Parts: sequence; structure tokens; C-alpha cells
Amino acid sequence: MEKIQVEKLSLLELREVAMLATEINTRILPHMAEDELSRFTAVLRDGMLRSSRAHSSRGIPLAILALKTACAFADMVDPDHNIIIAILLYPLYHEGLLPIDSIRKEWGEDIAGLLEGIASVSKFSNRNSAHNQENFRGLMLALAHDIRVIIIMIVENLMLMRSINHHPDEDWVRNVAFEANCLYAQLAHRLGLYKIKGELEDLSLKYTNRDIYTQIARKLNETKRSRDQYISEFIAPVKARLEDAGLTFTIKGRTKSISSIWNKMKKQKVDLPGIYDLFAIRVIIDTPREREKQDCWLAYSILADMYTANPARMKDWITLPKSNGYESLHATVMGPGQKWVEVQFRTERMDLVAEKGLAAHWRYKGGKGDSSDKWMNNIRDILETAEAGPMQLMKNIKADAFGQEVFAFTPKGDLFRMSAGATVLDFAFHIHTNVGAHCTGAVVNGAHKKLNYKVQNGDTVEILTSANQTPRHEWLNIVTSSKARNKIKQSLNEEKQRLADIGKEALSRRAKNRKIEIEEAELMRMIKKRGYKSAIEFFADMGENKIDAGRFLNTYIDFTTRQIETEHVSAEEFQLITPKEDTPRNDVLVIGEKNINGLNYKFARCCNPIYGDDVFGFISSDGSVKIHKNDCPNASHIQER
Repeated sequence: MEKIQVEKLSLLELREVAMLATEINTRILPHMAEDELSRFTAVLRDGMLRSSRAHSSRGIPLAILALKTACAFADMVDPDHNIIIAILLYPLYHEGLLPIDSIRKEWGEDIAGLLEGIASVSKFSNRNSAHNQENFRGLMLALAHDIRVIIIMIVENLMLMRSINHHPDEDWVRNVAFEANCLYAQLAHRLGLYKIKGELEDLSLKYTNRDIYTQIARKLNETKRSRDQYISEFIAPVKARLEDAGLTFTIKGRTKSISSIWNKMKKQKVDLPGIYDLFAIRVIIDTPREREKQDCWLAYSILADMYTANPARMKDWITLPKSNGYESLHATVMGPGQKWVEVQFRTERMDLVAEKGLAAHWRYKGGKGDSSDKWMNNIRDILETAEAGPMQLMKNIKADAFGQEVFAFTPKGDLFRMSAGATVLDFAFHIHTNVGAHCTGAVVNGAHKKLNYKVQNGDTVEILTSANQTPRHEWLNIVTSSKARNKIKQSLNEEKQRLADIGKEALSRRAKNRKIEIEEAELMRMIKKRGYKSAIEFFADMGENKIDAGRFLNTYIDFTTRQIETEHVSAEEFQLITPKEDTPRNDVLVIGEKNINGLNYKFARCCNPIYGDDVFGFISSDGSVKIHKNDCPNASHIQER
């Protein structure tokens, strides 16, 4: 393999690596087989210290970030064997020091798949995700193909956020903070990783609005002693009453997160002293699964007897759990000193889920919570009935909840979501109708692609256009989205109508120059005889010069003449009588020996006879009389018959 130039770690960083490695030894290595342990130790010793710095211009060592992530994952989520190994091997894989084929051979398909998933998601990090939250979450899920990868990325982002305090590149720090708050914190929330979510939100506030963060933190610190004393005084009588009821429990008091307090200050438009629920008290009950709801409500009823409850602030997530598995009963009561206090009732199982998310379900069997997300529901169903560790189960759960969709970037970094199988042409119409209508192709990830190229997750697509390009009928076979299909049809119809107008005008002008009156019914018969379904299609071809107007006019005259000949009824059956000089002329056509008033007759458009012209007539097949001038161009043909 070609030698890779890497930046060595500093002495201080080497010491940090040694400390983190010691922690890894106590958590993970004791669970490895002897041969696996020797291979793993050799790889880490040979490669970890040679790996370069993540974000090389930012000064964050990837080796240290990986070690911190592995330790945090084991502590905050689950000490899963394969995940910890994948996290620790990632710096070597990232730098090309450990090829994926070698990893697959030495460590197995599962670890190799995790590394590929981490790499796929990592390359799209920090790409304007704060402005495309839902689409970026979808892209991550689609690329990861494994929920474990998403959890790894959440924990890694937390470790990165912990590492960038007072970093010199303030713009980069701000972008990382926005991404953490809008993307990773929201994913953590959906997975029930509340502790991680809260810390990500606090750090994000710290890096994006340090003055506000510092102000709230300072005031909380100033009031900590009095707040702790109040919590103790509130808890003491409650604890006694709960013990008298025979409940086994622990009580914890905690101050709400700084970001949560800031959000309340903005929402309620008050200063910090105006926030009445700065802290919450949590009652964690040790009870069997079948008595969970009963004992939580018992504890609540005891509290409500002691203090006045605020029913508007009651939140029952025991009867109907959140979609991410969170279960708890929240009540707000008026405590001593006329202060509102929030009290949360939950069982040990519920608290474990709240602390470590859905992964914690594996330790318990039982009921099913409500879910709005199919993939989240799938996780819950499996984890709640599992015997093995959570991450081992999750490896068989696909994370592509957006599997029927594809996500792609514009060169400016905007992220669009489309249906799976969407083409470059679909992407163009998705951006704007005019862009799609003039699309000639695209540059995808730096390479030129045709209109029918199927967009892949994470592609950067630059649409190429031309003012001379217009939608074509064959485009309907390229696009997959109904939006693009409708726009193409609409454009084709508009273009066809424009050409039809041109064609109709050309035919009318030629006929006028030759003084030929075109009859609509006979024209339509000719059009249908030529195989056209509509006059618009016929005139559009004429407007596009596929049909010559002059030649068609000649054909029209021949056609109408033949029609006249076939429709003509023999004159032998009738006797045409010319009126005498003294016969009153009152526009009465005389046929035979009688005047026939009200007879249906028509003046031929080919010669337009008017009052006073010398005319003759013939009976057409519909029973009407068509009247021509004697010098009509068609007269000789008719009179010959």
C-alpha cells in the first residue's frame, strides 16, 4: 500500500490516548477471546497512533475522538463488542491504513458493514444540515442502513461537541453546534436518548450564544445552595408518605437543562426568576411490570393529597407512551413558599429507557408502546421481547425508514428528497419547472450524466440547461415523478397548441389567397382519414412544416370534388325550371312544377353565390340542395354527371 503521510499526535495527546485506552481495557477487552484480543491490541498499537487528525485543519485528533466515542458509547448506551471495535478501527479505515477487505476477513462482515456505514454518513457531515433537518435525517438513515450507525454518529457528535470549547475557528464551531442541535439532538430525541439530547442542546447554546449560556449558568450556580435546600425540604415529607404506603423507591432532584430554561424564557417572555419550574423531582419506583401503572398513580395520588396540583400541567405518558418509548407521569404541584414544583413518577424500567433510550428495552419483556414511526415501532417490537443485548438485536434492523426515497444535493448544498428511482430529469423539475423544461443533462459528483441517470443518495447534482431545449414526448419514459410527468405533458400541450395555431393560420392564409372556402365538416373528415385523432395534432404537424399547406389545399379540393360526385343525385329525377321574367323573385327555389317553400338548401362555400348570380343546384345525400354559381370551378365536374 502507498505510504500515507500523517500528522503525529503531541505528547499531551499521547497521554490522553493512554488514559482512554486504559478505560477501554477495563470495559471491552476482558470480553474478547484471547486470539481476538491479541489481534486487536496489535492493530491498535500499530495503527491508532499513526492515524491523522480528524478535520486536519481543526486540530481534533481522530484517534482521541474514536477512543472517547467508544468509552461514551459503552457508558451511555451499551458496551457492545462489535460496535466498540468498529469505533476504534474507524480511524485506521478512514486513513486507508486498514483496507475494508482486510477488516472483513479479520473482523467479520458485521464490523465491516458498520465501518462502511459510518464512512457513508460522515462524508455528508456539516453540509448545511441545520436548514434541511428532516431531509438530512432521512439521508443519514438511508445511507447508514443500520440504526447502530446512527447511534454511533450521535455519540461521536457529542464527543466532538465536548472537544471544541474555545476552538479558534469560531465559524466552524458555530456550524458544528447548529448541526448538533438541529440534526443529532433531534435524532437522539427520536431514539429516546434524552441525556445525550440534553447535553447536545446545552453545548449548542453554549457555542452559538455564549453570553446567554453563561448568564443562565451563573445564576443557577448562585442559587444552587438555596435550590438544593428547597428540594430537600420538599422531598422529606413526600418520602415519608410514600414509605407509609409501602412503596419501594428512590427520589432524585435535578435542575433543568440550560437550553430548556432558555427556551422557556423565550417562550414565556420572562427572565430567569420568572421560570417557576427550574428543577424537577423524580420518584423512581421499584415494582414488577404488572404493577407499574398502578404504583405510579398511587404515588401521584399521595402527592396530590399533600400539595395542590396544576391539572393543566399534567402529562400522562404512562397510559400512552411517546413514540420513542418514553414513559413517565409528570405532575406540577404548588410546594412550600408558593413555588411550583414538577414531580415525575416512573419505574426503574421506565427510568432506564429514559436514560439510555429504546436500547434499554432489551432488559425487559412485556407491553408495546404507541409509535408513529414504522422503523421505531420495529425496534420496539424486537427489543421488548429480546434476550440478547440491544445492539446485537439492532444489527438486523434496517434503518432506511426512507428506503422508498432518495436524497441529493445541489451544488449550493441544498438537499432535496425524491422518490427512489428518480432521474436527473426528475431532479431538474423538482428544482423548478423552467430548469426541467430546458434540461440537457447534469454533472453528478463531477461526472457528466444523461437525463436518464438515476440519482443516488448523497449525489451532488448540477443541472445543465440550454435555451434551445424544450420538453420532448420521449421524456415521459424517463421521469418517474408525477410532478415532472404533469409538467412535461403540460409543456407539450402548450407547444402543440402553439404549433397548431401556426398551422391553422398558414392554411387559412393559403385558402384566402386562392379564394377557397374550407368547410369544417369536410376538413375534419380529411383529418380523420389521415389518421389524426384531433385537429390540434394535424395543425401542429402543419405548423411544424411536416404537412405543406399548399399541397394539402390541392388535396382538399380533390377530396371535396369527389365528395360532391358521390353525394350527387342524378338530375334525371328532377326537372329544373327557370322562372319566367314576370315570376316574382322571392328567394323561392323552384324544382319541378311546384314552388317548395322552406326547402333546406345551402350556398356552396367554394363560390359563395349571392343574389343575382346565375346558379344551379344539386341534391346532396343529406337531402339539402347545394347551390353553386354557374362559373364555379367545381361546376364542370358536377354538370358532367
